[in-house]
Order: sequence, then C-alpha cells, then structure tokens
Amino acid sequence: MNSFATQQASFESRFFQVGLVRRLDRWLNVMPHPAMVVEIAADHVAAARCGNSKSIDACAMEPLQVGSVMPSPVENNVTQPDAVRSALRAVFNRVPDRGTPIALLVPDPVVRVFILPFDSLPRRAEEALPVLRWRLKKSVPFDVDETVVSWMRQAGAQGNLEVVIAIARKSIIREYEEIVESLGARNIVVLSSTLATVPLLEERGATMLARISGKTLTTVIVNGSNLCVYRATEMFAEADILETQTVLEEIFPALAYYQDTWGGTVDRARLAGFGVRAREFREALESELRLPVASLADSESMRGLNSPANDMMHQNLDSLVGWMMNEGA
Repeated sequence: MNSFATQQASFESRFFQVGLVRRLDRWLNVMPHPAMVVEIAADHVAAARCGNSKSIDACAMEPLQVGSVMPSPVENNVTQPDAVRSALRAVFNRVPDRGTPIALLVPDPVVRVFILPFDSLPRRAEEALPVLRWRLKKSVPFDVDETVVSWMRQAGAQGNLEVVIAIARKSIIREYEEIVESLGARNIVVLSSTLATVPLLEERGATMLARISGKTLTTVIVNGSNLCVYRATEMFAEADILETQTVLEEIFPALAYYQDTWGGTVDRARLAGFGVRAREFREALESELRLPVASLADSESMRGLNSPANDMMHQNLDSLVGWMMNEGA
C-alpha cells in the first residue's frame, strides 16, 4: 500500500481536477471525464454510462433506507455502509462499470462552495492553495488543513478577479469513495450533485436554478460564463411537505444578492427535484418573481435529449444527465 502522504497527494489531485461549470472550457476540456458516473444521495444511489454522441447507454437507480446517508459537511455521512453498498451493488449489476474510471457525485452539503473576490492569486497551485485555505479559515466549520480544495478564476461584475472555491473534508469524501472502491470501482473525479447539474442551464442571459435533493435546497444563478450565486440551505423537510412560501423565502436572498452585485435581473428560473409539486412551485415562483419559470426537465435546453436521458430528468437524476451532457465521455 502507498504511504499516507502519497495517498493524500493522489486524492487531492483528483478533487482539484473537478470543474464547476461547463461553459468554462478552460476547466472542463482539460479535466478527466469518465464515461460512467455514480451518484450517492441521501435517498438513493444511481449510475449511468455514456455512449457515443452524448447518449445514455444504461442507467439504474436504487432507493436507500432512510438514514443510510446523512449529508453533512462535518459529521460522518455514511451511517449504514452495508445498506449503501447493497443498493449500489444492485445498480452496478444493471450498469456494469467494466473496470473503467468513474465520476462520483456526492450530496451538496458535503462540498461547501464560495465565490470570493481577490486582488490577486498565485497561478501555481501549490502557492494558491495556502492562500485559499487561509481565506476560508473562518468560513467553514472544520479544520481547513484537513480539506480538499478545488477552484477556478472568473471575472466579477466589475471586471475584478473572483475565485470560485469548492472545499470539503477529506475524511467525508473518503467515506463515499470507500463505498465505490469496495465494489471494485475506480473513481477519479468527485463533484457535488448540483455543480454537476449546472451545465444543463441555458447559456444566454441570467438563469436561476432552485434544486432540492432530500432536505437540501440549493439556489444557483449563472450569467454567461459566470457562476454568480451559490446558496445551499438545509430545510426542515423534503419538497413534498414544504410550503411554497418557505422555499420562496430561501430563494429571495440569492436574487437580491445577484441584483445588488450584478445590477441586473434574472431572465428565467428553473426548478429541479420538486417532483409531483413542481407545477405548484412553478406557479408560485412565476407569480412572485414575474419571470418565466419551468422545470429543468421541461426547459428549452433539454430539447433533443435521447429517451433515456429524458426519462432520467423526470426521475430527478438531473445531476447524472448534467455530467453526461457536459462533453460526454
């Protein structure tokens, strides 16, 4: 077995290669993009394999027992590893990994995302990493020295330097990795589920995505090549119980921040994960926000998906589709 130091260096490089937004080609064109993607969520595990021309060759999903995975940026997440392993084994029986590398998608609470202004940032990764960790030291509820960090540069609203930073505890990421590794899979990319979904948003103008997975509501606003807002909130219940006003109250701060920072309004909104209540939430948002709202599965950018991918969108497997449609294999 490799030494701990060697394992740590290898693990950190895998996380670092993760890209956040499809339209930033300088990230995603140089990162590994496995043809198979696996998601471990709070309520299910799923996998999909991409074929030629960004088509979905195979997909499978298995529900998880309640409490098997408890997403958290701090505490242990995989509380019932045998149950998760059993469900994932059933998925792999229908979508064999064929010994190929995989991308691993984890719940949003595991990966904290920040968009921060900088006067400057070293170009060399080994010089930039200590700067980023120091900057985040008081912003995360864990020791920044025991984390994996991924980042990208972008231009802010005033043309200033902004850095999008994704950070997670190494020990928690390892919980998810160990599950897939115990079944013989080899993952080389780790990404949170909403960041994998972002590439499905329209590239023109400003688009807001409100996505709920389990009890986590994540609100994202993108404008052109920029990730402008990222806000993940733990709700008291899942979408089938939440009041529409409760969701609106969590979305409004993201919209207000975007308007104050970027000096414009959002052009459209997309919803994901709201299930049978999607129409109810869409109508509430349209009434309050006065802008076009649609389920992500039914949005303009989803036209032309092949049948398996379209079915996946309506089964709340949008993150897998986002990974697959982002450059394919």
